[in-house]
Amino acid sequence: MDDQLGALTTIFTEFYYWMTVVLMFLIHVGFCMYEVGASRYKHHQHTLMKNTLLIPLVTVTWFFFGWWIYWAFPTGPGIAPSIMTESTGLILGGGFGANELANPTNALMAINLGDHIMGVFWAAFLLFSWTAASIVSGAVIERITTFAFGILAIAIGSVFWSIDAAWGWHFDGWMVKLLGYHDAYASGVIHAVCGGFALGILAVLGPRIGKFSSSGEPRNIGPRNPWLVCIGLFLIYTGFWGFYAACNIPIFDLGPEYGMEGTTFFTATNIYVTPTTLSGITMNFLLSLAGGLLSGYWISKGDPFWTYSGGLAGIIAASAGNDLYHPMQSLIIAGVGTAIAYKLHYWVERTFKIDDAVGAVAVHGYAGVVGLVICGFVLWGYPSSGYGVGSMWVGTDYAPINPLGMIIGAIIMFGVLGFLPGWILAKILHGMGKLRIPREVELAGLDYNIMEQAQKDERAVASSNR
Repeated sequence: MDDQLGALTTIFTEFYYWMTVVLMFLIHVGFCMYEVGASRYKHHQHTLMKNTLLIPLVTVTWFFFGWWIYWAFPTGPGIAPSIMTESTGLILGGGFGANELANPTNALMAINLGDHIMGVFWAAFLLFSWTAASIVSGAVIERITTFAFGILAIAIGSVFWSIDAAWGWHFDGWMVKLLGYHDAYASGVIHAVCGGFALGILAVLGPRIGKFSSSGEPRNIGPRNPWLVCIGLFLIYTGFWGFYAACNIPIFDLGPEYGMEGTTFFTATNIYVTPTTLSGITMNFLLSLAGGLLSGYWISKGDPFWTYSGGLAGIIAASAGNDLYHPMQSLIIAGVGTAIAYKLHYWVERTFKIDDAVGAVAVHGYAGVVGLVICGFVLWGYPSSGYGVGSMWVGTDYAPINPLGMIIGAIIMFGVLGFLPGWILAKILHGMGKLRIPREVELAGLDYNIMEQAQKDERAVASSNR
């Protein structure tokens, strides 16, 4: 760094992304508490351990191939021409794509005084990957084997969400260029795909024992600890501040990029390099949360679980366009998305006998899909990416945001990259006899052996003379 302004910009950006990682860690803490609060006592320790093990599994696989996938397949491959060429200046290290940038042996993937950004940006995406696996984790509690969940966590956390991020989040993504897909804060790129993936698994996994009566009517297996559910979701809300911030580029000079040579214009941008402000998205985030909480309380008639879950659903529903919405739009979209997600949850439960233990498919999947569709109408005609604005990149042509493109994008995210892979992998694991725990284990509790040993230890201590 040979100038003070450049050095300060680099150090600020490095610290900015580092802080997003710290905040997003709270999302995982929240998911752990939330899932334990929603599960029954006999499954608590297994639930915690399952959600803990996804951290090393996804971290290692994301390092070796998840990050590589993101940079390898933005064009499909070959569905749309790439803008990563020498003429655009987007070639880095002999190949800005999969060949060099994200290779685990690349010098950028280590302590490198010539690069201060790769590690923290990689880590921000890694925490997105943890979130993806955690979303699925909640839906399948109390009946899935640890082995099966480990495989599925790697699949969604390091493969399928990486593909959809490459297609719909990457600045070279074919969905952005051809469809006009716009998903600034991941209504589809994380939430819809994970909701669809969870639904695919649940369709094979089956309901918990006793969830449905002999006549097919669903029984309520409600949260066992509403206080943990409340604290867990508030921690997730807190972590989502980091989630939103990590989806932005904190400081970017748009002057030369938009054809204003000799003009310096620094601003925050979304991940597509479209100008936005942290000020604006702060208002939109809070109005989204408020809209979701109010809608959840109203539609569920004051049920605490769905009120808290509604807050999260509201944020997710508005996230696709929260970089460009007016706060009133965020409020309304959040409320509508939450109400639709709630109604769809119970309709799917009754119709298809799907047992989603924490409503993850509804809160993340249905709300995410609704958010994508609404975004297509509300932001119809807006630029999908900064790379399609003015003379930013000569010779590029990005479709504007439009309803059809967003609907197709929602189908790809929820169905093609979510439901289908989840269903296929669950079918394979089921065929191997590795998907679901035995009936007797489910009835006794996944923690049965641990609790039995603890009781033996207590009896031994109580009977001891010294």
